[in-house]
Amino acid sequence: MTNLKYSTYVAPSKPAVSNDLPPGELRRMWSPTAATLIHGERDAVLVDPLMTAAEGEDLAGWIAATGKTLTTIFVTHGHGDHFFGAAPVLDRFPEARMIATPAVVEGMKLNLTPAWLDGFWRTRFPGQLPDRLIVADPLQNDRFTLEGEELIAVELGHTDTDGTSALHVPSIGLLVAGDAVYDDVHLYLAESVAGGIDNWLAALDVLEGLRPTAVVSGHRQADASDDPRYIEETRQYLKVFAEADKQTASAVELYEAILAAYPDRLNRGVLWNSVHAVKSGRHG
Repeated sequence: MTNLKYSTYVAPSKPAVSNDLPPGELRRMWSPTAATLIHGERDAVLVDPLMTAAEGEDLAGWIAATGKTLTTIFVTHGHGDHFFGAAPVLDRFPEARMIATPAVVEGMKLNLTPAWLDGFWRTRFPGQLPDRLIVADPLQNDRFTLEGEELIAVELGHTDTDGTSALHVPSIGLLVAGDAVYDDVHLYLAESVAGGIDNWLAALDVLEGLRPTAVVSGHRQADASDDPRYIEETRQYLKVFAEADKQTASAVELYEAILAAYPDRLNRGVLWNSVHAVKSGRHG
């Protein structure tokens, strides 16, 4: 019988610098973002160490308070809001190693190029990122262990960016989905041009086929239920978005159509970015 359990830390929504605001919005916000700690009697694995220096420091303190020894950090995809915060965590747990699938490692490197790091991340979060930004070591196969239990990296291809993955813990039915699954937050579709939605739908089929009993979404509210139904809800959002894209002529029309279908989802700013990218045919 497995002794593994998991806990989730959610960094709350925070302001991001932007002069491109959706109609009626007063400021650009960043979606709340989840980090997951999978732990046994002694050791623990962290999935996605968040973004800012403050988030990484708070996350490190949260892990230390459990009394567990952090052995591994696993990164689900290359977006900076899921790995820039690693340095403060590794400062607290220097023996831990950070790993990711080879495709995710390439995505991390891309987000550290000047175009992304200086042109996107640092402009939106000036002075907030750690001074030291670390790229994971590539995982040599699709699995590693925590206190004798297998944790399996599931390669997904394109979801909200290229080369993404999830982490499956079969012994407890847990799926840490990264940004392949969203929970009551608008999806980031700015990189979905040229077949991205179809690829994302295929990835959701892979996740559903694992038959998880708990699914941790990458962007979610703090009190989210981890219900597997969010795989299907993410699927339906993608289908609604794709159909609305066909039925609308402009970014504003597409934005209004998605808001009509999902008036209560968090972060209209990410939807605004998504509709402009899709309607302009611009990737990213």
